[in-house]
Amino acid sequence: MLVSRSQRCIFLSRSLPCFRRSMTTSTIRLIQRPENWKAAAPDLPSTVTFAGQSKLSKLPVPSLPDTLARLKESLKPIAWSSAELDEVEKKIDEFGSGKGVELQERLLKHNEKTHHWLEQWWDDGGYLGYRDSVIINVSYYYGFDAQPAHLPQTPAGRAATIARGAMIFRQQLKQGLITPDATKEGPLCMDTYRWMFDCCRIPGPEGLDWSTSYAKAGETGDTGHIIVIRKNRFWKVNATQDGRILGTDEFERQIQHIYDNTAKEYPGVGILTASNRDIWAKDYNELASIPNNSQILHEIQSSAFIISLDESNPSEFVHQSRALWHGDIVDGAPRGLRNRWSDKPCNFVVFDNVEAGFVGEHSVMDGTPTVRLCDNLLDLVYDPNFDHGASASSSTPLPQPLDFEISAATEEAIAKADIAARELIESQTLNYHRTSYGKAAIKKFGVSPDSWAQMIVQLAFRRLLGDKKRHGGTYEAATTRKFYKGRTETIRVVTSEADEWVRSMDDASVGKEERKRMFDLAARKHIALAKTAGNAEGVDRHMFGLKKLLQPDEKVPALFNDPVYQRSSYWALSTSAIFSKHFPVYGWGEVVPDGFGVAYMTGFDDYLQYTITSRKEMPNAEFVNEIAKAAEDLYNLHNATQARKAQL
Repeated sequence: MLVSRSQRCIFLSRSLPCFRRSMTTSTIRLIQRPENWKAAAPDLPSTVTFAGQSKLSKLPVPSLPDTLARLKESLKPIAWSSAELDEVEKKIDEFGSGKGVELQERLLKHNEKTHHWLEQWWDDGGYLGYRDSVIINVSYYYGFDAQPAHLPQTPAGRAATIARGAMIFRQQLKQGLITPDATKEGPLCMDTYRWMFDCCRIPGPEGLDWSTSYAKAGETGDTGHIIVIRKNRFWKVNATQDGRILGTDEFERQIQHIYDNTAKEYPGVGILTASNRDIWAKDYNELASIPNNSQILHEIQSSAFIISLDESNPSEFVHQSRALWHGDIVDGAPRGLRNRWSDKPCNFVVFDNVEAGFVGEHSVMDGTPTVRLCDNLLDLVYDPNFDHGASASSSTPLPQPLDFEISAATEEAIAKADIAARELIESQTLNYHRTSYGKAAIKKFGVSPDSWAQMIVQLAFRRLLGDKKRHGGTYEAATTRKFYKGRTETIRVVTSEADEWVRSMDDASVGKEERKRMFDLAARKHIALAKTAGNAEGVDRHMFGLKKLLQPDEKVPALFNDPVYQRSSYWALSTSAIFSKHFPVYGWGEVVPDGFGVAYMTGFDDYLQYTITSRKEMPNAEFVNEIAKAAEDLYNLHNATQARKAQL
C-alpha cells in the first residue's frame, strides 16, 4: 500500500467531461467538478469480482477514548521532554472531555448519512486537493524483470506483449472474472478497481481535481483503444477488432509503425501534466480551447491505458528507478516526462533497450490493485503457453496520430513546465540496498519479515540522527480494504518499545539476550499496531475526520496545534511494502522536505530490498549505509542468541 506526499500534508458530459462552451462567448472553459464524479465509474460484475462487496462491513467510526489512548501511547517516544509529554497529554484529556465529544457526535451522525464516512474527505484531503506536481510527490513506479527469451526482444515486441496482457486483464475485470483480493480473514474490497482502466484525473480549476471514467456498465472488454506515445507524439491504437482483443503480432505491427514514423521530436505537451495542479488547470483550459485538442484530450482520457515508448536505455538499478520515477533529463530537458500523461492511473513505460515498467497515478487507487494488474499480466504473457492471438495481416489497423495544435500560450506553458520539472527532478536523489539474507532466514528466527524490516529502518534512522532529536514520525500504510471502500490507515511505527530496543543496540552495558528480548517486544508491538490499523482502529484517519467537522467559525482545539502532536504526523519516514517476483525496482518520493521515502520488499527468500529517496541535501547515501549496518547487526543478534540457546 503506497502513500503520497499529499497525504502527509492533510491538516457531465460523457464525451467531453472537462469543458463546455459558454452561451455568451466562444471561449471553451472548464466546468465545475461534478458532485457525483465518484459514482461515474460503473460497478464491476458481481459474478466473481464483486461477489463479496455486499457482504463487506461498513468502515467503523472508532471509539474516541480508544483513539485518544492510542494517541497518547504513540506520542511518548516523539516528545522531547517529560514537560512536552505532560502538556500534550493534558490537551488530549481536555479534547476527550470537551470539544472532542461534540465532534465525535457529529462524526457519528455524518456516518449515518454516508456509505463511507471518510471517502470524500480522503479523496480530496489526501490527493485531489493537493496542488504540487504528482510527479515525485504522489505517483509511484514498478520496474519489470527482463523479457523472457521466448518473447520478442525488441521494444515494439515488449510493448505489444504488455498491451495484450493488460487488455486481457481488463477484459477479465469487466466480465467479473477476476477473483477478489483476499487475506486469511476473507475477501477485500474491489471498489477501486473500477478506476483502473478507461479513466483519467482532471486538473480542477478551483483547487480540487477529480477523475472521469468512460467505462460503461455491461461492457465486456471487447472494445477499446490505448494511447502510445513516442517522442512526445500521441497515437491512438485500436486494441480490439471485430469484438476481439488484438493479437501480440497485431499490436507489434501497430507499435512498430509508430517507431518507424516518429523520427522527430514533437511539442512536449505531456510535460504539462507534471506541473503544479493549478498551473496545469490553467494550461489545460488553454489547450482545450482548440477543438482539435479537445478531441485529443478525449481520446487520451478515455483510453484503456497508456504505453510510453521512452528513448532511455537504463541498465542498472538506480537509472532504471529514476527513468521510471521521473524520466531522464537530456540536454537540460525532462525528456521522459514530455513523453507521458501523468494523470492516467496506468502508464506503462517501454525503453529502447527493451526494459519496461509501470508508473501509477495514486489518487483513485493504492498500490495493491496495480501490483495485481502488473503481476497477473506478466505471469500471463511470460507463460510459454500464452495465447498470443491472431497474427498481423493487411487487415490489421494502423495507429492514428493525434497531433496537438500548439498556441503561443501553450508553447510558453510547455517551456515553463520544462523548467519546473527539471528543477524538481534535479532536487532528488535515490539509492538502494539489498541485504545478504531474506524472508527465509527471518522466518527461521520466528519473526515477521515486515516487523524485521521496519526495525532495521528505526535502528538506521536513530543512528543517522546521532544526538539530534527525532523530528517526526514513521508512516507505514495498512490496508483497510476488509471494509467497504476501505483504503488505508496509518501504522505509527515509532513506539516506546522500538525506541528502547534501538537504544540498547549501541549500549555496551546491555547484553545480547536483553537486546533480543527488547527486540521481541518491539516486533510484537508493531504486529499489534498493524492489526489494529487494519481493523480501522488507528489514530490518524479518525483525528482527521474529527477535525474536518469543525465549523469555519469554531476555534481549532489546542491539541491540533500542539508541537508533539504535529511532530507525530510529520512523516520524516514514509514507508511501505509491496511485493511481486517480477519487480526488481519500485519506489516513490519522500513526503516531507527533510525526510525519506523508504520503499521495501520482504517477499524474496534471499534478500530484503530498500529503495531510499530524498532531496539531494539529505544524507541519503549515509542512511542507506546505516540500513546495511542495521540489517547486519539485527541478523547477527538473532544468529548469536539462537546459537547460544542451542548450546544450553
